[in-house]
Amino acid sequence: MGAPQRQGWGAKVIERLAHDLRTAFPEMKGFSPRNLKYMRSFAQAWPDDEFVQAVLAQLPWYHQLALLDKLSTPETRRWYAAQAIQHNWSRNVLVMQIETRLLERSGSAVTNFEASLPKPQSDLARESLKDPYRFDFLGLTDEAQEREVEHALVKHVTEFLLELGAGFAFVGRQVMLNVGGDEFFIDLLFYHLKLRCYVVIELKGGKFKPEHLGQLGFYLTAVDMQVKAEQDNPTIGLLLCKTKNKVVAEYALRDTAQPIGVAEYQLIESLPAALQTSLPSIEQIESELGGGE
Repeated sequence: MGAPQRQGWGAKVIERLAHDLRTAFPEMKGFSPRNLKYMRSFAQAWPDDEFVQAVLAQLPWYHQLALLDKLSTPETRRWYAAQAIQHNWSRNVLVMQIETRLLERSGSAVTNFEASLPKPQSDLARESLKDPYRFDFLGLTDEAQEREVEHALVKHVTEFLLELGAGFAFVGRQVMLNVGGDEFFIDLLFYHLKLRCYVVIELKGGKFKPEHLGQLGFYLTAVDMQVKAEQDNPTIGLLLCKTKNKVVAEYALRDTAQPIGVAEYQLIESLPAALQTSLPSIEQIESELGGGE
């Protein structure tokens, strides 16, 4: 039995082992005490040699360290490792997805896809939506209006597409549809490359209401009639609202034949009123900087 096993993995033992390894293999790097701890954690976390060679070998070392540092179960590590490989995430994107709890949010939107779409498209469509969507990268507070959010999403479309997930391609904002001589405007229109269909996204600045589905359903019909090509699958709708009652959303979707999902979006929470009143105003700051002139 080696010294580390007899004496435990205390700091002194690790430092001694690191020193011995550097002495024995002076041409090799990576034998710092910190790295040895990671190596031990890696061996404990991934006992399956076949998985290590087939999957983890495709990820850089610092991606693997992020999986070890930020996740505690083998199942979640495997899921994020597979996603990082599939979508070619950088380490920073991997960490961001872990910290925003992508796994828990994926496939969580309230939908009627099982009843309105054939398999396997219904499963892929459900997994393509999240709940809630995190729009904190916009820098807007919960008091922002629908059009403000919409404008900011287009301005930050790269981050928006990352949050939407793989497969979404941006088509346009306020896309006009002429129906019987009347003009209607879709908030946001996307095309999903895997689902092979258009996705209409409507933003609502308040709580979900069943009547919202009528407007969205009308847009889906118009896109199917005027935009969709023959080879495209039926258009899907995603209604994003600040809050929703899940049961109300499920009831509302039950009698809707068109494929629609309902999810919440989250902005930066606005400051409490007490804190807002204690902060100096812009005029006060300018007065202080100007010496009270």
